[in-house]
Amino acid sequence: MSEATNEAAATRCERAAAELRFGRSVVMYGIEKPMALLALDAATPRQFEHFRAATSHCHSLYLSPFRAKALGLRKEADGIAVPLQDMDFDRASRLAYAARLEAPTRWSSAPPRLAKAAELARLSMLLPAIIFAEIDHDDPAFRDCQDLDESDLAEAKKTAALSFDVIARAPVPLNDLGTCEFVVFRGGIAQRDQIAIVVGQPKMSGPVPVRIHSSCITGDLLGSLKCDCGDQLKNGMRALAALGGGVMLYLDQEGRGTGIGAKLRAYGYQDSGFDTIDADAELGFGPDEREYSTAVAILRLLGIGRVNLLTNNPAKTAFLTSHGIEVEKQTPITGTLTAENSKYLRAKATRAGHIFCPEFLPSSDWISKGPLGKYRQAD
Repeated sequence: MSEATNEAAATRCERAAAELRFGRSVVMYGIEKPMALLALDAATPRQFEHFRAATSHCHSLYLSPFRAKALGLRKEADGIAVPLQDMDFDRASRLAYAARLEAPTRWSSAPPRLAKAAELARLSMLLPAIIFAEIDHDDPAFRDCQDLDESDLAEAKKTAALSFDVIARAPVPLNDLGTCEFVVFRGGIAQRDQIAIVVGQPKMSGPVPVRIHSSCITGDLLGSLKCDCGDQLKNGMRALAALGGGVMLYLDQEGRGTGIGAKLRAYGYQDSGFDTIDADAELGFGPDEREYSTAVAILRLLGIGRVNLLTNNPAKTAFLTSHGIEVEKQTPITGTLTAENSKYLRAKATRAGHIFCPEFLPSSDWISKGPLGKYRQAD
């Protein structure tokens, strides 16, 4: 497949993602019949009813395997499909993301290609809840909709997702750290701007101290006590300076890749007793929706091939290693354990495999279990 073809696929994905975000339908083509798609998260009741009428009430709702499991159904590899003939907009919305909801009485395994539609919704920072219906190729109701092929996302990822350019760089004096260089990169399928902050004068021959930090508006900017992100950002910058210089990659991946809207919805569920992972599952998301191909692309543009990775998350180390970045060392970065974030941090340790020393989570109920940082309940 040529680079031009991959760029065309990326263009179709970006246009389709934008249409979904505006609450408009898109049409996905493939080997089987075309499928009309509408993102429930962005649709209005009027758009929902218009889709219902246009598909002669033959529409269904796709829910991810994580949402299916949260509803008490077995974890279907491709998610589930729920017929919507007898549901209005409010009932469909509750089925998609209301907490502690009973499972629907009628459902079936979802067609595998709908997982691609859910991925398109995530590209739009929407919940992976998709209203869908099979349609004819010449269906006049969807003639003017943006279309894409089932294979477009996979093709776009081969080149467009890894294509970044430097669009700006400038020195910025920072409190307690002196002057750092901010480098802005633009690229990827959604053409988002990403930032690399060069602290001090790192030796680019390596291993370069590197911290990959996903944006957290509530923690980084406003000092939320629900997480340790703000502390990790500040402590990470200080650690880079103490190590003689390094690079902070600040990536646009709010809410572990779910977006600020979903993150705040999940916060509401956490207040009612869910931990951070189960709260995301109620919304249809996996434990961590982030990916780090952007980090790999930026490191390569900066000429960095060997790193001392400042992280508690083995998944970051594994991703970089599998994509050709040599991680010579993994250095932990911690924040402050508080009453407000203790449940969040324990979920990271016990359910997401993040590495914390026992001294950081000092409880007689939990002890360390091996080099992967898993925790088990004490005997």
